[in-house]
Amino acid sequence: MDVDADGSVAMSEESGRRRKVHGMLKLYYGLNEEGKAPEQPESLNPCDINGPHFDPELYLNKLRKECSLAELMDQETCMVKQIRSLDSDMQTLVYENYNKFISATDTIRKMKNDFKKMEDEMDCLSTNMAAITDFSARISGTLQDQHAQITKLSGVHMLLRKLQFLFELPARLNKCLELQAYAQAVSFHRRARCVLQQYSHLPSFKGIQDDCHAIMEKLAQELRQKFRDGGTSAKDLSECVELLLQLDEPAEELCDKFLSHARSRLESSGNISLCLVITSYQELFINHAQTGELASKNILQMANGKLHTFVDDLTTRYFSLVERRIQEEKGVSDNSLLVRALDRFHRRLQAVSKLLPGSAVPNRGTEIVIRAATERVKQYLCALQNFYMDSLTDVRQALATPRLSVAGDAPASLPELLSSLSASILNQIKSVLASVHLFTAKDITFSNKPYFKGEFCSQGVRESLVVSFIKFVCQSSRNFCESAGDKGGSTPPALLLLLSRLCLDFETSTISYILTLTDEQFLVQHHSPITPVTALCAEAREAAQKLLNHYVKVQGLIISQMLRKSVETRDWVNTIEPRNVRAVMKRVVEDTTSIDVQVGLLYEEGVRKAHSSDSSKRTFSVYSSSRQQARYAASYTPSAPMDTNLLSNIHKLFSERIDIFSSVEFNKVSVMTGIIKISLKTFLECVRLRTFGRYGLQQIQVDCHYLQMYLWRFVSDENLVHFLLDEIVGSSAHRCLDPSPMEQSVIEVICERG
Repeated sequence: MDVDADGSVAMSEESGRRRKVHGMLKLYYGLNEEGKAPEQPESLNPCDINGPHFDPELYLNKLRKECSLAELMDQETCMVKQIRSLDSDMQTLVYENYNKFISATDTIRKMKNDFKKMEDEMDCLSTNMAAITDFSARISGTLQDQHAQITKLSGVHMLLRKLQFLFELPARLNKCLELQAYAQAVSFHRRARCVLQQYSHLPSFKGIQDDCHAIMEKLAQELRQKFRDGGTSAKDLSECVELLLQLDEPAEELCDKFLSHARSRLESSGNISLCLVITSYQELFINHAQTGELASKNILQMANGKLHTFVDDLTTRYFSLVERRIQEEKGVSDNSLLVRALDRFHRRLQAVSKLLPGSAVPNRGTEIVIRAATERVKQYLCALQNFYMDSLTDVRQALATPRLSVAGDAPASLPELLSSLSASILNQIKSVLASVHLFTAKDITFSNKPYFKGEFCSQGVRESLVVSFIKFVCQSSRNFCESAGDKGGSTPPALLLLLSRLCLDFETSTISYILTLTDEQFLVQHHSPITPVTALCAEAREAAQKLLNHYVKVQGLIISQMLRKSVETRDWVNTIEPRNVRAVMKRVVEDTTSIDVQVGLLYEEGVRKAHSSDSSKRTFSVYSSSRQQARYAASYTPSAPMDTNLLSNIHKLFSERIDIFSSVEFNKVSVMTGIIKISLKTFLECVRLRTFGRYGLQQIQVDCHYLQMYLWRFVSDENLVHFLLDEIVGSSAHRCLDPSPMEQSVIEVICERG
């Protein structure tokens, strides 16, 4: 860096010194920056050392009078320095321009020699021109009398040459035809055609005209055959068309023949492409028609119209075949093949659009691509739906299989089935999105179309595919609730529970994840109306709620069916004294416990009210609350039943109303509460339809106490179970012929033993 700095400083000092020298020289010679003397008035002061009227004597006298000795010495020193500086600068200037002075001297010397030689040559040229002028004057004087005769003879000579050309024309044309010099033959005939036509009334000219016409007709036939064959080069074919047009061949007929021949070759062999046909046609009939003599024939508009009609007709048939072939693509295993085929199809149409600006063919082709993409999305939606239904079938089979082997395996596999089903659905959606995303890949030509940047992503993929599939999952899940019969329908309850949890997971996380993934992957721009995430989540939650309610209803009906049969098939009047808990009650407890375990695998525990310390040891009197007081009256008078009914109804008015079929919450306690409410309510209604004897009432007491021992732990409020069981015992006593209750201690012994 120091070297560069020193060098730059040296260069700047050198340039500054040169500027100073040039400035002083200009000042000395009285020049400005442009090299011209400034237009200033001359100084008349004789003491101005830089003026033209400077007088040394006056200047010295002035200095002696005005300056002291020291100032004179300083002035002398300064002037000496200036003189030395000027001498040095002048010497430097001479050294720097020495070579230029030498070169200029050599150039001037050489120019003197060259000018001398040039003067000699000019003198010689002047002498020669004078001789030529003199010779020309003598010739003109000699031929002046014969000039008119020579001009006349020259005209006769030209006429004879033309006549000779006309008489030799048939032979010339035959020779050109033999040598296949068609362009030369047409040129000869065009030169003589007007003359022959003008003098066709003369027999000799008429014969020549007929011979030429026959020859040119033969030549035209050969040109037509050459044009039909089309096997020659493009240049020869273009020349052929141009010659036929010069022979007054109808341009429209030539266009039709060319397009007809091209159509037959396209349909038969397929060795040529439509773009090649268009290029050749334009070169023959359009580009040439704009130049030369063909421009006056006004064939451009006609040729363009026929070409557009030809292309439209061919592409219509081609598009029909393409759409038919696309419709045959039903499988969705490899979407890349279809996308590549559509991309190649679209690229070829873009080539047509460059050759035929303003043609509707590219837009029609793009519409085919759009329809193919839309149809592909529908196929993927159908594939997703089929996959989902097949997955549900596999789940149903997996739920049914353990029943054939070990019953204890069924609950353990439920979370695994849910996880597997959710993962398979999500993976399948990702796979489909990856396949559909090929339509918007950057290397695909039609992906930059406005449709594939906007509507295809928002309406095609997001709405028609993803949103539609989510709605299908919710709707198909709700459909399982429509097939319920008296026995709970054909849908396994475990499947209802699993689907309810699946829809709930959709509402909490899956839907948001899928739509976010779709929006990010396809850069969805929400310009058009779309389904909001909240609406889909609400629909999924509604489906989950309906499925869970239906599950509660189905499980409640299954247990209710056992209780109803156990009540309806027993003779409660003549039954024996109870010694055990009925088997059906044990089955009810077992099934309830199994359901509790099953629900607990998919749903959280939930909130329970605080339990009392003696929840499992509550007793049921035959007469609850006010009814008990009425029934223990002193005597059974006729008015007693009326009072009992009145008091019972009053008690119900002030007791809390129990909604049996209300919607349950998404937790285990709420689900079990709903099932037990339905079961006990059915038990109560069946009891109200029967008449009981003494021991029948006691059996009901034993059964209800057994149920209380186990069912209270499954519900959110144990008072609900106690209330319903109390109602069952009270209703049995109300319909008993001999209401003699069993001792509580005996009931407890039987239940503990059972």
